[in-house]
Amino acid sequence: MTLYLSYIYTTFSKIRIESIQISRNVSNTKEKKKLVIAVTALNATDSPGPGISVIRAIRECVDFDVRIIGLSYEALEPGIYMHDLVDKTYQLPYPSSGTDALYERLLSINDIEHIDVLIPNFDAELYNFIRIESQLEKMGIRTFLPTPEEFEARDKVNLHKFGKKHNFFVPEDKVISQVSELAQGAEKFSFPLVVKGKYYDAFICNTLQEAEKAFYKLQAKWGIPIIVQKFIPGTEINIAVLGDGKGNSISIIPMRKLYITDKGKAWAGITIENNLLIETAEKFVRKTSWRGGCELEIMMTTDGKPYIMEVNPRFPAWIYLTAAAGQNQPASLVKMALGEDVKPMSDYEVGKVFIRYSWDMIVDISEFQQISGKGEL
Repeated sequence: MTLYLSYIYTTFSKIRIESIQISRNVSNTKEKKKLVIAVTALNATDSPGPGISVIRAIRECVDFDVRIIGLSYEALEPGIYMHDLVDKTYQLPYPSSGTDALYERLLSINDIEHIDVLIPNFDAELYNFIRIESQLEKMGIRTFLPTPEEFEARDKVNLHKFGKKHNFFVPEDKVISQVSELAQGAEKFSFPLVVKGKYYDAFICNTLQEAEKAFYKLQAKWGIPIIVQKFIPGTEINIAVLGDGKGNSISIIPMRKLYITDKGKAWAGITIENNLLIETAEKFVRKTSWRGGCELEIMMTTDGKPYIMEVNPRFPAWIYLTAAAGQNQPASLVKMALGEDVKPMSDYEVGKVFIRYSWDMIVDISEFQQISGKGEL
């Protein structure tokens, strides 16, 4: 009899536990938000865009049930064909086409997809998205972007002025539009010096001939102006930052580069703990009231001065590391775009390493033809 009662009690307990677990699972499923999220920068190449990392981080968030819409510019952006990450891709007009063309294209895409949140990730496209942010909101598309004033203040051509105004360490620079002005820059800063494009790319030059070659290369690719900057030796640190637009830092993750490609891109990096770096990022967000994600490129000198080399106004390509380290910045941005209150995060895992790798992805020519010809896949 005792054994029988014990059996009944055990069976009842198992049923009750399973019932509770099922109830919780159903509850969790109901709590998940069904969202359509559009993401740009699917160019996972040797100079990768942030798009794929942003998507991976969002898909890992247990609060979301997402459909991912890729937005591409080129038919050979690898993310287009990563069907386990991107549900459907549409091509956008190039940023040089202007805001009207971008708005019309997004209007037609949204009629089909009903996008909830859009996350642009290219420097060159951001200004257009910022200009039509209010129009996108009327369409039901939420974004979480910096203001035009914030965007301009951290621009490479304005960064030194910004640093002086807010008491940051920023290298001296000279903005030029003619190759003949390089000699003045060399006289002012001496060699080596850094020659930068207005959007991307930078070259460390040891002679005037190298600087002239870099000037023409950058001019052909990104146009003018070109920035000539004083070379600062030290350790390269990148900081992924998420601000709430009210002066508060939601997340700050510093990363030290372990391996750098010939294009200056981090191919491996490790999360580090450094209060000075975190304080620098907090100060930047506080002074700018930065809204959204950004990346501070820091050169830490041997005497411990954190020089801000650049401020990229969007998530970096290594942003998935923030999710792996315990602070999922892309998912938090989505929540803030939807109007949710996200509390600042402080704890993260130090010593978390990311290592990029190359992978040959095989696709059928019909898919390439479809995205090239119809502008969607």
